[in-house]
Amino acid sequence: MWAKNTPSRKARQRGRRVTNEGPFPPRSDLRYAAGVFDLLKTDATSKARLGRLTTSRGVIDTPVFMPVGTQASVKALDPRELREMGTQILLGNTYHLSIRPGMEIIQAGGGLHSFMGWDAPILTDSGGFQVFSLAKIRKVRAHGVEFRSHLDGSPLFLGPKESMAIQRQLGSDIAMVFDECPPHDAPAKEQNLAVERTIRWARECREQPRAEGQFVFGIVQGGADPALREHCAKEIVGMDFDGHAIGGVSVGEPEPEMMKAVEFTEPFLPANKPRYAMGLGTPAQLVELVARGVDMFDCVLPTRVARNGTAFTNRGTFAIKGGACKAEFRPIEEGCTCFACRQFTRAYIRHLLNVNEILGLRLVSIHNSHFYLHVMAEIRRHLAAGTFEEFRRGFIANYVPTSRVLASRMVGAE
Repeated sequence: MWAKNTPSRKARQRGRRVTNEGPFPPRSDLRYAAGVFDLLKTDATSKARLGRLTTSRGVIDTPVFMPVGTQASVKALDPRELREMGTQILLGNTYHLSIRPGMEIIQAGGGLHSFMGWDAPILTDSGGFQVFSLAKIRKVRAHGVEFRSHLDGSPLFLGPKESMAIQRQLGSDIAMVFDECPPHDAPAKEQNLAVERTIRWARECREQPRAEGQFVFGIVQGGADPALREHCAKEIVGMDFDGHAIGGVSVGEPEPEMMKAVEFTEPFLPANKPRYAMGLGTPAQLVELVARGVDMFDCVLPTRVARNGTAFTNRGTFAIKGGACKAEFRPIEEGCTCFACRQFTRAYIRHLLNVNEILGLRLVSIHNSHFYLHVMAEIRRHLAAGTFEEFRRGFIANYVPTSRVLASRMVGAE
């Protein structure tokens, strides 16, 4: 809920502030979630882990992919479809939901789960990334960020207290701390300042009340600087959060730099808590990041590229709208068990896309989302069987990266 900031005239001048409805309960009344993460198995040939995270709304088998439901909806998909394809947990967005439809509506609707008709776990991001990626005008203050709404340009303020208040009202199962995510090519001084703010804001987030049963994950920043990553990780881990995220990745950096950021951070994260790489990545990147010890992922790619008619397969992506599919009367991918592949051909889906029928983008979204979830299920199966390395080698050998990823690798190798 974006509301008028009332504590002082100076604060009022900084724009609207998110607050709780009513005062926070006294510190003695706060109830913190007892995070339960069982590390079931570690791969003998890599850092890959098979685990299980128990939340109040269900058990999550890891490694896990979380479809992105920014506006309380995974684009083009409904909850029934998501559950049928094996979705265990969704991601929601603090910034966007607090603006539209607003916290009053979501609370009147019984909280985020009830409002969107989803009874399984939800992770909400803090809104920090949107503040820095969407805002045209922003000023970083000691306790948050002044910026302007991407909708109407109205002044807003979001900080640790405001972000945690929104996530408490949303009732998400996992809330993320409010952090600062600078550009990957930011100067060293800016990276250092961002890390210090991230640490300070994490402490503020840690002190805020939570929804009943709500976990809170800390976020590690530090760019591509190994010393900065180590420093930030040790400080965040010392606050005893329920899990930890690796932030500042997938923000425009070359792929090798992204992998290094994860490699610089992972050694300092405790083995008995889940690890989350935020905003990643392509299917091949997910496989490689699992091998580097990451348990949780989210990415907008499955539905984003689907709206342009691009499909994921075990051999990479291809454009269904292209002329090569005009008379291809076979599924998007042979052997795929998603609804789109069981029922329809490439030729039919291409036709729908080219005549702008909504069903076309829905079917590609179904396939792509199912594919991501299937890859993670296969990873879990091979980890349990002790054959992950064989799966990893075969998947990477067959998966052809896009030209953009290849170019990114070349830049990173220079």
